[in-house]
Amino acid sequence: MSSFEIIGGRKLTGEITPQGAKNEALQVICAVLLTPEKVTIHNIPNILDVNKLIELLQSVGVIVTKSGTSTFSFEAREVNFDYLLTKDFRDKVASLRGSIMILGPMLARFRKGFVYVPGGDKIGRRRLDTHFLGLQKLGARFDYNADDQQFTVTAPKLEGTYMLLDEASVTGTANIVMAAVMAKGTTTIFNAACEPYLFQLCTMLVQMGARIEGIGSNLITIQGVEELHGCTHTLLSDMIEVGSFIGLAAMTGSEICIKNVDYQRLGLIPDVFRRLGIRLEKKGDDIYVPAQEHYEVENFMDGSIMTIADAPWPGFTPDLISIVLVVATQARGSVLIHQKMFESRLFFVDKIIDMGAKIILCDPHRATVIGLDHQYPLRGIRMSSPDIRAGVALLIAALSAKGKSIIDNIEQIDRGYQDIDTRLRRLGAEIRRISG
Repeated sequence: MSSFEIIGGRKLTGEITPQGAKNEALQVICAVLLTPEKVTIHNIPNILDVNKLIELLQSVGVIVTKSGTSTFSFEAREVNFDYLLTKDFRDKVASLRGSIMILGPMLARFRKGFVYVPGGDKIGRRRLDTHFLGLQKLGARFDYNADDQQFTVTAPKLEGTYMLLDEASVTGTANIVMAAVMAKGTTTIFNAACEPYLFQLCTMLVQMGARIEGIGSNLITIQGVEELHGCTHTLLSDMIEVGSFIGLAAMTGSEICIKNVDYQRLGLIPDVFRRLGIRLEKKGDDIYVPAQEHYEVENFMDGSIMTIADAPWPGFTPDLISIVLVVATQARGSVLIHQKMFESRLFFVDKIIDMGAKIILCDPHRATVIGLDHQYPLRGIRMSSPDIRAGVALLIAALSAKGKSIIDNIEQIDRGYQDIDTRLRRLGAEIRRISG
């Protein structure tokens, strides 16, 4: 098991380019199962979760060819269904939550599939009901074997229908859309997730021959087609990395230019950081964050304390709540962080408190942060990364802290951030990977 050793308190400077979007990659790579033809995808990040999914598809029988540092071609000519019943398949699925999204494409094209309860971050309940209920409405039948937690799913006939999703689940919407594109007739999905990842997935499916209306909205209408074809697709820049780098610049008082951010797809992210008092400028498709010694949290118009809460898109993404909380510890002023969507995502704050932050954890969903205004820097400690996003929040805290920090369990960070230590060293960070 590896760790990061960080000597904090250094000013950083330079340019950094975000990787391809992790969450989009997991969706569009699953979509290659919808056609036997070649699908080429550019800007795929070299991170553990994505690599695991690619390995899973190879094991299933997909021909995968790497033609560049971030370009892969996929040909799903056939699927080895016997492999789906093996322990190896079960183990791979258990380590990757995104694996659940192979089910929709398999039902659409092959009318059957097998799935186990997937793994992923331990950030609270992340139920699969939306996936299963939506697929059932299209005609899928689920048979559950409690002994090995396996679902056998069959769909001799998929038929379009109207459905109102009980929650705007991103992966649930993706799974249902991928099944519906080859269902007979019209499927209407209301309360669909509309994150940029879904926009990109639907755009790619249209390139493959799907007929989808309402792309980018929460009302999607799909006319089923009999077959889909190959295409070429390029991933967006990872908006979570963009937000992480904005927070990094603010916490360390650094001047950083974030390149090629796909600004039009960032939604509220720039505005939320501005509410914390962070100055940032849009320069073409780049974001320039100047060095700031201080940043002051805004109040609401009636003078009440600023509240930053997550919400389904186009609200503020929950994946950046951990970053915002850490950045707020060195702001001037106070802010209430309200994590509505996952009840365990704030449980990393005890580590930030140990570093010297002033945080009141009100309950599993809310924390009040009293900013230190850079008058009292955080101090380095040893800590462990509980999940991807909290891990990077701890990394940002360590880079701003006085003294040495060690972050254990960095495999969690590697799941979502490509060569993060190498890229940070290019900015001047003192960080190294250690074993043991």
